[in-house]
Amino acid sequence: MDGNGKWVSVAKRAAIKPGDVVGVTLGEREIALYNIDGAIYATDNLCTHAFAFLSQGWLDGDCIECPLHGGRFEVKTGKGLGPPINDDLKTYKVQVAGEDVQIQLD
Repeated sequence: MDGNGKWVSVAKRAAIKPGDVVGVTLGEREIALYNIDGAIYATDNLCTHAFAFLSQGWLDGDCIECPLHGGRFEVKTGKGLGPPINDDLKTYKVQVAGEDVQIQLD
């Protein structure tokens, strides 16, 4: 992303506890928000392998495991970590403004 996108509030900071994954809908987008050691990250919420919400999966350190077929992604980079994953996840820049968690949209 070129840094010229707009920032959109998607959740309250208090709603994402350490170790949690929270799914939110923003228009047509499904976004997963992660709290890893107090830092908030955001990716697309849909697995790139099959229709499954990653927010219903398991967060292990900085990796999310899909609940459907066990594919894993690095949350911070979106990188798929092997079969059955063929494509990486889209990630979003995140900022916390007051109590609002915001993501940058292009």
